[in-house]
Amino acid sequence: MSVRINDIAPDFTADSTAGQIKFHDWIGDSYAIIFSHPRDFTPVCTTEFGAVAQLAPEFAKRKTKVMGVSVDSVEEHVKWKKDIAAVAGAPADFPIIDDTSLTVSKAFDMLPADYYLPGADRTPANTATVRAVYIIGPDKKIRLTMTYPMSVGRNFAEILRALDAVQATDGVAIATPANWMPGEDVIVALSLDDAAAEAKFGTLDIKLPYLRYAKAPK
Repeated sequence: MSVRINDIAPDFTADSTAGQIKFHDWIGDSYAIIFSHPRDFTPVCTTEFGAVAQLAPEFAKRKTKVMGVSVDSVEEHVKWKKDIAAVAGAPADFPIIDDTSLTVSKAFDMLPADYYLPGADRTPANTATVRAVYIIGPDKKIRLTMTYPMSVGRNFAEILRALDAVQATDGVAIATPANWMPGEDVIVALSLDDAAAEAKFGTLDIKLPYLRYAKAPK
C-alpha cells in the first residue's frame, strides 16, 4: 500500500542510535523529515548523511526533527557515524533507526517492486530504491515525498527549500511558484477572489486571471 500526501504517516517503534523511538511521540508538535538509505558504509549514503549533519542548525531553526533510516543494526550505525563525522566535519547527532527487518521501509513503501528479505548476503542493490525523503507535519500527515534511485545523491539544498515551501503554505491560502525561494512572492489560491485576496495579502500582481502573485506572508 502506497504512502500518499495527506496520509497519516505510519507509526512505529524502533531501536535507534538515540534509544528506542516511538515515532509519533518523537515528532511531538514539530515537523519531521525521514531520510532513508540503502545501507551503512556505502559511499553516496555517507555523503548524504554528512550533508544532513552539516544542516543540523538549519533544521533546528525550522523546528524540524530529522531521522535516518538505514537497513542495518544500531551497532553498525554507531560505527558508521564516525565515518560520517569524518567526512562531513560535523557529528551525525540525529537518530538513525535499526530497520534490519525492513518494517519501516515496507510501511512507508520505500522499496522497489521486487525486493529481497534480509539475509547475510544482502547487498545495497537488494534495496536499491531505499533512498526516500518524507516531510511530515506536526499533525503527523505526510506533506511531501521524494524518491531517488540508488545512483543519484540527493540535493539537500532542494530538500531544505521544499521544507520552507511546505511550512510557508501549510494552512495558508497560497502556493509557491516554480523555483521559489523564501522571501519571494507567492501565488494566491483560487479559493479567494481578487477582493478577498487583496484584503488578506495586500496588492496583487495579476499575471492571468488564475495566476495572481502577492508578497509572502510573514
